[in-house]
Amino acid sequence: MSDASHSTPRKNPFTAIFLDHPATVDETYFQHMRFAFGFAFWLGVAALAALVHAFIPALCETTASRILKRLHARIESRH
Repeated sequence: MSDASHSTPRKNPFTAIFLDHPATVDETYFQHMRFAFGFAFWLGVAALAALVHAFIPALCETTASRILKRLHARIESRH
């Protein structure tokens, strides 16, 4: 026989999925979405630059690495 008063309350799944992680970096859901979309955009640009560089090594020689360094600095400054 279990005593309901001693059980831990169940966490709202909506909160766990959508709000817990953004809160760990002091952001709302939409602030975190904006940051993630911006990050994804620049990762895509870096990937395209690396692809161009793979085929034509004289082009985009440092583009991807510069973008990744900038993104890394943004991540580091958040913590």
